[in-house]
Amino acid sequence: MVDSTGGDLGTALAVSVDDVRTAQKTLSGVARATALEGSRHLSALVGSPVHLKCENLQRTGSFKLRGAYVRIAALSADERARGVVAASAGNHAQGVALAASLLGVASTVFMPVGAPLPKVAATRDYGARVRLHGQVVDETLRAAQEYARETGAVFIHPFDHPDVVAGQGTVGLEILEQCPEVRTIVVGVGGGGLAAGIAAAVKQLRPDVRVVGVQAEGAAAYPPSLAAGAPVVLTAPSTMADGIKVGRPGDVPFAIVSRLVDEVRTVSEDALSRALLLCLERAKLVVEPAGASPVAALLEAPDTFEGPVVAVLSGGNVDPLVLQRTLRHGMAAAGRYLSLRLRLTDRPGALAALLRELSEADANVLDVSHVRTDSRLGVEEAEVELRLETKGREHCAAVADALRAAGYTVLG
Repeated sequence: MVDSTGGDLGTALAVSVDDVRTAQKTLSGVARATALEGSRHLSALVGSPVHLKCENLQRTGSFKLRGAYVRIAALSADERARGVVAASAGNHAQGVALAASLLGVASTVFMPVGAPLPKVAATRDYGARVRLHGQVVDETLRAAQEYARETGAVFIHPFDHPDVVAGQGTVGLEILEQCPEVRTIVVGVGGGGLAAGIAAAVKQLRPDVRVVGVQAEGAAAYPPSLAAGAPVVLTAPSTMADGIKVGRPGDVPFAIVSRLVDEVRTVSEDALSRALLLCLERAKLVVEPAGASPVAALLEAPDTFEGPVVAVLSGGNVDPLVLQRTLRHGMAAAGRYLSLRLRLTDRPGALAALLRELSEADANVLDVSHVRTDSRLGVEEAEVELRLETKGREHCAAVADALRAAGYTVLG
């Protein structure tokens, strides 16, 4: 393949399709060829077949094992003897820990102080020594790099190395094998290793396939970096999607993404929440917010993707507490909750009658606040605040209309 400047992409870029093929051989028997699952709901929304590449079902729960194993496997005997060190909010940490254990290499992993406890525990279980440092991944990266300088351990970067990018690119080869008719691949982007690897593999074999990257609005370093022509730093990235919460693109992936990835979009926190909820309810797949980012992009602009589409679910390592909060947020964003305040006559049985009306309207009552003594109320009045679970926005309107028809004054 020849790029727009006339250069051969196989030699002009740090990672060629041959590098990715070599990585695929290295990963044989180590990384799973994860399933490609069709989504009828997303297909109907997009108007074309949509498939989910389930890297959330990969060993360690994400694609990160691929790049970590390829990188460590390429080390010399002397480098392996010195051990490896890495920094990660969780997925790369687990990938490095397992890869190092499989290859008989000692590993130390630096993780942010606020890293989800299940990810910290899993990293230790895979055999790594865990050190908590910093509040964001970029601070943790600096600490790990300093440790490498002091001890001689080999630093395994989560995305900024050709071997890591080549390992992640094996996802792209699998997609082409599993869905040869694919027209668009949608993938979440943090530092850019996965997007760069997929693009390096796919574009050199199928330049007609469109590769679209997705970032969270609050942690989108690629759009300004692409506009500037070089990686720029975000001062305070913020998103629930910790797997793509990266303040600066890597140099190696940026060079590939800037030339081969067709577009990098951003999605809102509401869209991420709704996407995670959809994966759980419709696809029966547990996906972390970062892994759901391609689905969020499909939900926000379904008519802008040419199918067949493959959305890469990059990881499923989500803290149960984060999952609980995100699902609640996703249900609210999807109009599945309704908060109402209304007045009724303060008499015995009035609240029970209201609850019967809600039952007949098929609304599930989550919380009730019944106020009978307030200066705003008349002598025979009471005020009720309700939080209801509904079937969606249309059902919300129907419930409110049913209450008004029953004679209740709905205040908001």
